[in-house]
Amino acid sequence: MTEPDSPATPAPAKFTTGSTLRHVVVMTATGSIGLIAIFLVDALNLFYISLLGVKELAAAIGFSATLMFFTVSVGIGFTIATSALVSRALGRGNRTDAAAMGGAAVVIMALTLAVLSAIVWPFLNPLLAMLGATGETLDLATRFMQIVLPSSPLVAVGMCTTGIMRGAGDARRSMYVTLASGLAAAVFDPILIFGFGLGLDGAAISTVLARLVMVAVGLHGAMVVHGLVAWPDWTRLRIAARPFFVIGLPAVATQLATPVGNAYVTAEIARFGDDAVAGWAIIGRLVPVAFGAIFALSGAVGPILGQNYGARRYDRLMSVMRDSLLVTLVYVIGAWALLAVFRHGVADLFGATAAARDLIEFFCLFAAGSFLFNGALFVANAAFNNLGYPGYSTIFNWGRATLGTIPFVWAGAHFYGAAGVIGGWALGSVMFGTAALVWCFRIVRDVADRAPPGPPLPAPPPASHSPFSTGKASTMLE
Repeated sequence: MTEPDSPATPAPAKFTTGSTLRHVVVMTATGSIGLIAIFLVDALNLFYISLLGVKELAAAIGFSATLMFFTVSVGIGFTIATSALVSRALGRGNRTDAAAMGGAAVVIMALTLAVLSAIVWPFLNPLLAMLGATGETLDLATRFMQIVLPSSPLVAVGMCTTGIMRGAGDARRSMYVTLASGLAAAVFDPILIFGFGLGLDGAAISTVLARLVMVAVGLHGAMVVHGLVAWPDWTRLRIAARPFFVIGLPAVATQLATPVGNAYVTAEIARFGDDAVAGWAIIGRLVPVAFGAIFALSGAVGPILGQNYGARRYDRLMSVMRDSLLVTLVYVIGAWALLAVFRHGVADLFGATAAARDLIEFFCLFAAGSFLFNGALFVANAAFNNLGYPGYSTIFNWGRATLGTIPFVWAGAHFYGAAGVIGGWALGSVMFGTAALVWCFRIVRDVADRAPPGPPLPAPPPASHSPFSTGKASTMLE
């Protein structure tokens, strides 16, 4: 027999009972508030910069955002691993292992992003030049990145804490992390950009300060409130790294596909001048504000699937997927309709003119509808990552970023100019979103129909040799 965590029988994990639709809606709604707050402030950041009346500044933000997307995507991938492992441990009723994994995840993510930032730092200028930045725009973008890049470990820790809390089913406190960061940036942005006259440097400093707030709020929730961060020694860290990277590395590879695809789009857009890049930068800020719920949905589905998988409630997996797609359909149609109706107002808000205005209005009227298929891809990837098939999410995301981006964007640019680039970028999601969804339902059906499996991850070491919980780690084997 395995040794229980406590004399009392642990309560069922939050997502293993009750309406799956309610869990999906609540997790998505709370996650959306925090995400949209951050992205809205990000959009305000660009709005403030646009008020300075220098188009090179907005273009510099666009190039910088494309490059930052790579480092942030590593954090997103590892956050997926954190959420999956914490939710599975809690689904088994083992808080000790959940806390051990939470602490190890914080350390691994901080160290990884610190090393990655150090590697990228000397090459900021040539990397931005590869994206198409030139002249003053290149100098401005490089300066912005030199200020922001060293804070990458901070955002990694903050993201990790949100993964821990979402794995525990605490969507509200997870929301507080991102919401606090967004509110901090909303305060710092105008003060530093206009009050101190720092311009683009002020926007960069504001980003760093907001990340510090994110870490403080996140660690309080994960450590103090939930007690799900047990700081590891070297042995614990080494043992935790194995299951963490089994999910984390494929998830990172999956997440890196998106910035690779966006980098290609940015390079093609750059051929049409700084106005076009400024328009693309505004679209990049508009997308997460308009479709923040879809991004939040992909994070919401993971813990729900993970807890039910850990508890072997396979009957609920298909219900979670169907409910997630219903939420995607309703939300995207509503958001697309609003963007189409208010497209002129959106362009006016950012003072967009010429090519920038044309691209924004084209996106709102046509390309925004592609997020129905992007949403399907996000949901499918969450299922793959949390049900033990992370390789499939890597395949579909990279397919979307390469075969679903490069030929479509190239053809669009060749025949229809800058608007064709946006159209090609949107069109590729239709094919891969549909294919990922079909394959995902096949996987979920197979998981639901089969007998209880063995551990989906490599088995842990024998309990007598496990530093996780002095013997209690044997419950992982069930």
